Amino acid sequence: MLAYRIELVRDDNGTFLATCPDLPEVTTFGEDEREALIHVEDAIEEALAARMAKRRDVPPGCAATASPHVHLRLQTEIKVGLYCSMRDAGLRKADLARLLSVHAPQVDRLFDLRHASRLDQMEAAFRAMGKRLAVGVEPEPRP
Repeated sequence: MLAYRIELVRDDNGTFLATCPDLPEVTTFGEDEREALIHVEDAIEEALAARMAKRRDVPPGCAATASPHVHLRLQTEIKVGLYCSMRDAGLRKADLARLLSVHAPQVDRLFDLRHASRLDQMEAAFRAMGKRLAVGVEPEPRP
C-alpha cells in the first residue's frame, strides 16, 4: 500500500498540525489527532493530484513501518503507479490514448484521483505500457 510519513504536532491551541515531509505543500490540522489524520490523508491526495496535473514528480512514499504514516486508498495507489509508469516510459497522456485506442477524456479519468475508474481499464493501461498490475493483501495495522 502507498504510504506517506507524516508529522503530527499538538498546537498551542489544542489542535493538531499535520504535515508530510515528502510533500512540503501538505499542511493541515484537526481538532484532535483522528481528525488531523483524516485531513492529512485528503491533503496528500490533493497534493498528488496537483503534481500529476502539472506533470511533476511524485515521491515514492515510505515503508509501511515508518511512524507515523498514512495509507492512501488503493485506487489512489493504482493511479499514482500508472502515472509514474507512464512518466518512466517517457509517454504522455496522448500517447497512452493512442496505445489504448481511446479518446483523451477517457485517459484523463484514469489519472483523476476522485474518479472511480474500472479495474479492467486500469489493467489495460498498464498492459499497454508492458506492465502488469499486482495487488496484495496485508494485515490491518493495530493502533
